[in-house]
Amino acid sequence: MFPSAAAIGGGSKMNHDGFAIETFEAGRGLWHARIRRTDRKPVVIDGVLFPAIEVGFAWSDPQAAIEDAKNQIDRLKLRRYAASAPMPAAQQSAA
Repeated sequence: MFPSAAAIGGGSKMNHDGFAIETFEAGRGLWHARIRRTDRKPVVIDGVLFPAIEVGFAWSDPQAAIEDAKNQIDRLKLRRYAASAPMPAAQQSAA
């Protein structure tokens, strides 16, 4: 669906709080980050499935894009949607 960092050229990858972060260059010197669950399942937010989420701005280098992606995961509290996140008690009782 989305080209990988290797297919685009350059880029780097890392994991943070159950998400894989992949950087890609969207234009010369314009680095962005894409996050997806480490188990590659879509993130479901309010019933909408997101196979990947592209975050942040056009950064001057891949490391800045990674740091911004980590900040966005923390700021948006995406950990609750991560592959390794435990199911909230309210959802466990409904299951």
